[in-house]
Amino acid sequence: MRTPYSNIYKILKLNRFIVLAVIVFAFLSSSFSIWMAFNTNQRALNSAFAINTDGSIIPLKLVTQKENFKVEALAHLDLFHRYFYNTDASNYESNLKKALWLGNSSVDNLYRQKKADGVYNRLLQYSLVQKVLSIDSEINENDGKYSFITTSIFEINRGSITDTYELVSSGKLIHVDRNFPNNPHGLLITEYFENTLKKINDENRKK
Repeated sequence: MRTPYSNIYKILKLNRFIVLAVIVFAFLSSSFSIWMAFNTNQRALNSAFAINTDGSIIPLKLVTQKENFKVEALAHLDLFHRYFYNTDASNYESNLKKALWLGNSSVDNLYRQKKADGVYNRLLQYSLVQKVLSIDSEINENDGKYSFITTSIFEINRGSITDTYELVSSGKLIHVDRNFPNNPHGLLITEYFENTLKKINDENRKK
C-alpha cells in the first residue's frame, strides 16, 4: 500500500545519495588540487636556472639543479682557478677580487699569505705574466658533502723565459645563495689548500 511517506523516503534517500556523492567528489577534487600544487611547487623549488654546455648560468629557466650540480661545480672551480692564477700586472687586482667571491676565508688567507710573501710585488716589478693553460677537477661526494681535487697547469712568462708549472689543490664545496654576477653558481670553496707545486717541462706535458 502506497502512502505519502513512501515518496518522502525516496526523496530523502536520493538527497542523501546526492549529498554523499558531492562530498566524495569535492574531497577527491581537493586532494588532487593539493597534490598538483605541492608537486608543482617542489619542481619549481628544485629548478631555477638553466645551465649552458659551457657551465654558464641562464636565469629563469626551470631545470633540476641536482642533476646539473657536477656541471656547475666544475664551472665554478674552473672560474675560480682562472681568476686566482691567471694574472698579470694589469689584471691581478680585479681578478683576485672576483676570485675571493668564490671562496671563503681559506682563499682569503692564502691570498694574504701570497701578498705577504711578495708574490704580487714580483708580478709588478718584473712584469710577469702568469697564464693558466688547463684546469682538471675531480669532484667526490660523501654523505651529501662535496670535496674536490684540481690539477692546474699554468706558465709564467718572464720575457725571454717561460716556465710551466703543475699545481694540485684541494678543498670542499658548499651551497650558498646565488649572487649575480659575483657568484652565479651559488657555490663556495672552503678549506682550500695548495697541495703541491712543481715545475714541469714540455716533455712531461706531452706525456
